[in-house]
Amino acid sequence: MDFNADESQDAVAEVVVSLLERNTERDIELWPTLVDSGLLAVALPERFGGDDMGLLEVSAMLTELATDAVQVPALATLGLGVLPLVGNLPDALAEKIFPAVAKGAVLTAALHEPGAPFTTTPRTTAVTEGDSVRISGRKTAVPYADQAEWILVPTDAGLAVVDGDATGISYVESPTSAGFPEFSVRFDEVIVPAEQLLPVGFGDLHRFAVATIGAVADGLLKGVLTLTAEHVRTRQQFGRPLAEFQAVAQEIADVYVVSRTLHVAAASANWALATHLGSGPSRSWTDGAGERSGGAEEGRTETSGAAARRSEAEAIGHRTDDDLDVLAYAVASDLPAAMQKCHHLHGGIGVDVTHPLHRYYSQAKDIARWLGGESFRLDRLGARCSSI
Repeated sequence: MDFNADESQDAVAEVVVSLLERNTERDIELWPTLVDSGLLAVALPERFGGDDMGLLEVSAMLTELATDAVQVPALATLGLGVLPLVGNLPDALAEKIFPAVAKGAVLTAALHEPGAPFTTTPRTTAVTEGDSVRISGRKTAVPYADQAEWILVPTDAGLAVVDGDATGISYVESPTSAGFPEFSVRFDEVIVPAEQLLPVGFGDLHRFAVATIGAVADGLLKGVLTLTAEHVRTRQQFGRPLAEFQAVAQEIADVYVVSRTLHVAAASANWALATHLGSGPSRSWTDGAGERSGGAEEGRTETSGAAARRSEAEAIGHRTDDDLDVLAYAVASDLPAAMQKCHHLHGGIGVDVTHPLHRYYSQAKDIARWLGGESFRLDRLGARCSSI
């Protein structure tokens, strides 16, 4: 078990740092520069002009972008879009989507339904009619839905890849803390080709979403801690730096502890997922839809050795899911509280929109909400503990 970044992760992080040093944009205006840098091709298969890297490199990129609170659709496109699709798309669809991503196409995923975050039993329906499929249902909190060329839509029949401009899609914008586009999306008998309904569960989609959201959370807290530490070091009150006051020192120390804890949770979950889920095309434990895959084919007798290997793989997979649930709870619970402390340490300066602190706090609130919130994540984590 080695959480240290390897050369490829370091190289991706260095490209992001260099790019941010040369550019002042921290919003969608930076997107073309990211496209030109080739960063969007990091996770794409090599035969489509990509670098054939994986989750760890994408997470390294997202963490560095979040350290400067950059607000672009990188999480939606790579974490919610590309990573779940790699290895699951038919060739014809892959040849259409992956080269488009390298040129700047936005992807996103509709993870939630009304009252059901990260739903594993979607009410959205997919009815096959010959060579086409009709999609009907409603999704909430879909980031960048209006800009997405393709939307990943969990349905009762599998994961649908829906064209963003398909007839029958309507958007209602939702308010967000950070101000980036987010929508409730209604699918009213939207027709897609049958090959765009993937017969896969939602486990991978949910795992990649949690892991990459965790990487963003890690970067946000790292960045805001640096910002706050510099503020209390240089800001004077009663002729002394704020950092010399005991109460201030204790609060910034608390934020540091949370930052290191969240970093370990993010590194552990990403490493586990990249190692055990990303090591091959087969899925060897229960997916998010409650379906088990990777076992013996029907009608064949599984040898004792094969059964033992499958049992071990399932145990490792369950431990990976444990790590992801811990990470999700840490982000939903600890990240907003740490941001609040940083706001308190900044005083009135922190609530000024011309100061960068608000960009960190607002993004932190949004990603905590995307995860379903603290209570939802505590329930999920408690259910796993009670099943041991």
